[in-house]
Order: sequence, then C-alpha cells, then structure tokens
Amino acid sequence: MSERFEDILAARRKKLEEIKKAGVDPYPSSTSRTHTNKQAVDDFDGLGDKEITVAGRIRSWRDMGKITFAQIQDGTGKIQVLFKEESVETDNYKFIIDNTDIGDFIEVTGKLFKTKTGEKTLQANRYKLLAKSLRPLPSESYVSDDGKTKNGLQDDETKLRKRYLDILMDPSVKEIFIKKNRFWSSMREFLVKKGFLELEMPVLETVPGGAEAEPFITHHNALGRDFYLRISLELPLKKMLVAGFEKVFEIGRIFRNEGISPEHLQDYTQMEFYWAYGDFEKLMDFLQEMYQHVIKETFGTLQITSNGVTCDWSGNWKRVSYVELFKDRTGLDLKKASDKDLKKYLDSKSIKYDPAAHRGKLIDNIFKSIRSSIPFDKPVFLIDQPVELEPLAKRNPNDPKLVQRLQILAYGTELGKGFGELNDPVDQRARFEEQMKLRAAGDKEAQRLDEDYVEAMEYGMPPAAGFGVSERLFSLLMDKSIRETVIFPPMKSEKRAQ
Repeated sequence: MSERFEDILAARRKKLEEIKKAGVDPYPSSTSRTHTNKQAVDDFDGLGDKEITVAGRIRSWRDMGKITFAQIQDGTGKIQVLFKEESVETDNYKFIIDNTDIGDFIEVTGKLFKTKTGEKTLQANRYKLLAKSLRPLPSESYVSDDGKTKNGLQDDETKLRKRYLDILMDPSVKEIFIKKNRFWSSMREFLVKKGFLELEMPVLETVPGGAEAEPFITHHNALGRDFYLRISLELPLKKMLVAGFEKVFEIGRIFRNEGISPEHLQDYTQMEFYWAYGDFEKLMDFLQEMYQHVIKETFGTLQITSNGVTCDWSGNWKRVSYVELFKDRTGLDLKKASDKDLKKYLDSKSIKYDPAAHRGKLIDNIFKSIRSSIPFDKPVFLIDQPVELEPLAKRNPNDPKLVQRLQILAYGTELGKGFGELNDPVDQRARFEEQMKLRAAGDKEAQRLDEDYVEAMEYGMPPAAGFGVSERLFSLLMDKSIRETVIFPPMKSEKRAQ
C-alpha cells in the first residue's frame, strides 16, 4: 500500500534526525571515490581482488533480510551493490537498512565479484552517507491529496518546471542536452579552425539593435539608468571589424520580449559571426560547409527527419529568389504590387495584420503564411529580399530595391540568416531613420537609430559578410519543440504545491 506524500516526507525527516543523533554527518563535504561506476564495470577483470570505492545516488533498494541489493547511479551509469550483515564493518548493517532510502547519495567501499546471474557487483565492506534525500523520487509511488496513487512526472508542464527530475528519470532527455553540447561545441570548433576569434559582447545595451524585436528593460542601480537586454549580437560584433579584427563570433544568450511558440522563446542561445572581406557568395559556400560539419558531428548523419519531413543536408543547396518564390506562391509581383494589393491578399486569406503595418511587415506576414507549405527535401538559400525587409544588409548591386540577405530554409521554417553587411554609413543612417518613423507610427519591433554604431561605421568598416543562427536549428533537427530542448524554459507562475 502506498503511503501519503506527507507521511513519506515526515519519515525521511525522522531518519535524518536519527542519523544526526548517531553522530553521522548526513551531508559530508568530501568523498573517497576511486572509480566511477563505468570504470569499475569496464575494468572488472583488471581490478581483480582490489578494494575500490564508488559513489552515487541509490536508484533501487531490495532488502532481503540479512542481505540487501542496491543499484547506485553516478554520471557514468549504474552498478549493483551488495550489503551483507556479516561483511559490513562496525556492525552498522541495521543502521544502513533503517535509515537509507532510494534517492540518497552514498559512498561504498568493497571488492568486485560476479553474481550467479553474471552481474558485476560490488560487495560492500564500508558505507558512507553523502547526502540524505528528503523527498521521494518520481519513480516511487504515493497517495496524493485526492486519494489517487501517483508516481512519476505527471504532465509536460511539471517535466519542464522540474527538469532536473525529468533528466534524472529519463535517459532520453539527458541525451538531448549531451547532443546540444556537441552541437554548439562542433560549431565553435569549426569557426575557430577557420580562423575566427570568439569574443564576448555586453548583454546590457543602451540601444537595443540588430533585430526587429521588443526588448526587456532592466535598471542599473549604480549608474542610475535603464538598460536593455540585448536582442542580437550583431552591432557590437560589427564594431570589432572597425577595430581591426577580421573574423569574430560569439555564442551567447539573447533576450526578446515576444510570444511563445514551438519555435520561439524569450531567452535563448544564438551564434553570430562577422567576416571582413568575406562576401555574399563566399558566405553561402561557407555556411553549407559549416552546417554539414555540425549536423554530421552531432547526429552522425546528414539525413534528418523533422516535422514529418526527411531533409538531406548533403551536397550543394539550391539558391532561390525570394521575389520569384513569393510570386509563384501568391501571384503577387513584389516589384509591382502596392500596399493595397498586399492587404487585399491578406484579407482574402484571413491572415491577421495591423492595418497600420508598413510594407515590410505586410510582405513578411504573407511570406510566413506560405513558408510552411514549401516542400523541403533539401535545405535552400532564399536570397534577394526586398530592401523593406532588412535595414542592415547591403543592397544588391544589380537591383538596389533588393538586399544581399540569405535565409536558410528547411522543414518549412527559417534556420539561419545572413547578410552581405551594409557598411555605407549614409545609407545605414537613412535606413535607421526610416525605422524610427515606423516606431513613431506604433511598430514596437522596428529598429532604433544607434548613433554610436553609425559613428563607428563612419570611421570606416571593411566589406564583410555576417550570419546568425539560434538554437531553433537544434530543436528542429531533434524534431522537438524548442521548450523541450531548453533545460529551464520560461514558464507561467504557479502556486507552490507539494
């Protein structure tokens, strides 16, 4: 019969007091571990009759009278431990049995042997408590307030709020974050080998820039002024091109005060690099090589299925004109269509939009509605967007109404964006001023005029290519929502409960 949750908590706290009364420190500051569990199991034959010490969390506990079997888990795996009343030193077998629970961290010293079933096992000679757990793990059942027997993490919201338990109980969740580490480390390794220097730019900014997004605001007490949490890594990194660095990048957190969706968070990791003397054509070749390296290193294959679509990331990727694709999917020629035409199309498709929205927003709203319908069995570079969509990209030398912007599209969504970087300070100021007019008209996401950035550009900025990609790429490759691939995603507040 399962116990009530409150009774389990009370029993564990009572055991804690008994441990203290016996003069045992339930939370000692050191351990004498000599081997990880994996080392002990892998080197079983080599260790022979040698006494070793392992440590970890108790995951199972089988009391069979004068012997007890337990499984303890560390970061490398599990190992079985055998406690025998006749073998444990200082006659403390009963103390161990009475005061130990699943979830406790222990240290065990003894010798390895194989059971009759062939399982590699450590027979305990000495035992030490490392940390007493006061709450049952989700694998243990209990009776809740409504009288129902529960165990495990009950719903997705709880899993996200208590991700430490989700990771502990589900090896597949732990594997997500091992792969995520591999994803970013392989990208960093690739860039460093290509001669890029990793720099750290400030998180607090006086003017948020580099993207169309609403920022978070915070207050700096010592300086007595408000700052913004950065919405992009772009503008400070491009100042480093003025400073004389030729290849720079950062992998860091950015913050955007926008809506939640399976692809969007407010607090996430992004990589951006800027490459002096790189150009738009070289950039696409470079990105194809980088993506293929990172995906292969992380997943072991370039054929990845997500959202029900298998995408082959190998080979050369097609380059597709934004204007031509837009016309093919909507019938609208962006070189001729008026704002009235765009709104008429939006109305015909029942797509919501702000009646005061500027041309760039109208175009973007339409494109987002058609993007997911494009079949992708390979990624594509979407290029040559209208200038209204991008205030930071260099104009196309063959058509100044278009810009040198690329979007990597796969699985019906954008998975990275790059530019031939605008380095004309006069044009940059004019585009910022146009963005400020949009802000004055009510567009909270329009970019601000950053005088310091324009001034830096006026000292001379070399021609350059730049690119940014967020952890959305990783989540799509994992075929999961982005919240599932973040350890502690932002959540709505909840009332504290058991």
